[in-house]
Amino acid sequence: MREIKNRRAEKTQSFMGNVAIILFAQLAVKVLGLVYRVVLTNINGFGDAGNGFYTAGFQVYTVLLAISSVGIPNAIAKMVSERAALNDYKGAHNIFKSAFLLFALIGAFCALLLYVGADFVSTYIIGNSEIRYVMRALAPSIFFVCVSSVIRGYFQGLSDMNATSRSQILEQVFKSGLTILFVVLTVGVMPLIMELISRGFLLADTLYYTEAVGGKEVTNTLPEIMAAWANLASSAATLISFAYLVMFYMRKKSGLAEKMRRSAVETLNESTGHIMKSVLMLSIPISLASIVTAVNRVIDTATITRGIEIAFANGIPAYEGNAAIPHPTLKELSDYAIVLAGRLSKSDTIINMPLALNVAFSTVLVPSIAGALAKGDKKEAAGKISYSFLISILLILPCVAGLIVLADPIYKLLYPAASLGADLLALMAVSLIFSALFQTMSGALQGMGKVFSPAVGLIVGCIIKLTLNLILIRQTAINIYGAAISSIICQFAAFVICYAILSKHLTIGITFKKYILKPLISSVVMGTCAYLSYAAVYALLKSNMIAVLTAIIVAVAVYALMIFKLRILNEEEIRMLPAGGKLYRMLVKLKFYPEK
Repeated sequence: MREIKNRRAEKTQSFMGNVAIILFAQLAVKVLGLVYRVVLTNINGFGDAGNGFYTAGFQVYTVLLAISSVGIPNAIAKMVSERAALNDYKGAHNIFKSAFLLFALIGAFCALLLYVGADFVSTYIIGNSEIRYVMRALAPSIFFVCVSSVIRGYFQGLSDMNATSRSQILEQVFKSGLTILFVVLTVGVMPLIMELISRGFLLADTLYYTEAVGGKEVTNTLPEIMAAWANLASSAATLISFAYLVMFYMRKKSGLAEKMRRSAVETLNESTGHIMKSVLMLSIPISLASIVTAVNRVIDTATITRGIEIAFANGIPAYEGNAAIPHPTLKELSDYAIVLAGRLSKSDTIINMPLALNVAFSTVLVPSIAGALAKGDKKEAAGKISYSFLISILLILPCVAGLIVLADPIYKLLYPAASLGADLLALMAVSLIFSALFQTMSGALQGMGKVFSPAVGLIVGCIIKLTLNLILIRQTAINIYGAAISSIICQFAAFVICYAILSKHLTIGITFKKYILKPLISSVVMGTCAYLSYAAVYALLKSNMIAVLTAIIVAVAVYALMIFKLRILNEEEIRMLPAGGKLYRMLVKLKFYPEK
């Protein structure tokens, strides 16, 4: 009996170790992403307009990316982990080779489609032709993300998360550095090489505009061109990440060959075409949830532009130093819609930080649960799901509370040159709860083979969001806030549907007191202390930065105290954490838990 318990503990620690690797990588990626978006927003000429162009083009790109690559890592990880669980490493490698060829072709096709179709999509779907430059800049990255995803999925299936974590961090490091470099080079007098690329690759005919500043004519780079160069850096970074993954695979090749020679079972004799079909049949439904999510964002982009045009047809209020426009033209309305969309995208950038903490569970759950169920161990699968669900709640709720009470100070700290829109952040933070829990449940359902279930939940949510966007954004008093409200209801609907499906097929033992009430009390207490500490420090020192940092430190300390004071986690659950044994012994010494 003790030996069985030890084996289960080792499996759980290995599971949490993989979670920790992905969690660190995701956190690093999002921190770097936040840094470069903050720098971009504060560059003269970029601001909310640049953010609007950047985000609008990127959202169209994510649709094709979701179609071509998003489901690949989880689909391949599931198939590979099932073969690895049966010690069939040769079969796992056959899956990898066939998938690589398949998605290289799909990636090349989608990249070409985005580049060639940029004019049509930007003009007739989004309603702003300048967004085409951003789409063309992003087109090459689809191919590199596709083939990179195959390699990541293969190693995830073998329970090696280093390929994913290291390549993601490397990609984001180069993306952050190159993005800032490229945009800075477009400001003022653009070097000849930058102009030639813009006119040749982006097919841009106009790169600059002039305005009167202090009685002088000043030439500035168009924000859409700056946004395009920011995304061209993304394409360069994905190429670098792919090159690293190829080297990672080559280093592991000899070890993989040795495992294939030692395979204890006979490999299933499947043709390349049959394997490709199997990968597609699994990756398409897994991708479907991501496709719907991407389409959801395009719905935002399209409905915001048209909704704002209706909401402010009789006059645009003064904003960011611009005078009110009593009878705006269609171009002026379109520009204002881009500005408001840019404010919303600033909130998305911040909100993605907490979601990065949670995405590790959905990533690791897929191969872990698939492997457990392949061996018929439902208890292990249910245990990992319920534990992941609990940790997701404990991670996300304090983030939501902190973003709500500190939204305005955070915006002033991060976006001093474009600090409007903090109330959007406070509102959008509510959707974080349901987005995070949906992420965790998606990983669980996909690992269980219920690959269509997350998509079903999101499709229902997407329909609700489209309906609400069309109604709410057109109301002058609501305008851009309608997109935030509809996002909350969309994510809630998807969460409810997926939770119902998950509960029907597996008993995961979620109780109200442990999973909801105690974490909620802890988060409310933490949020209150964060707000009071910020107000006190700011009143004394008049420094927003010091007050925000102090509030965050106080919030972390108070929340940790509440978690252990209320004993939300029991001894076994604490020991499951990386370095959990040391943490538990320290908590015993501090009298949070009794000595045994």
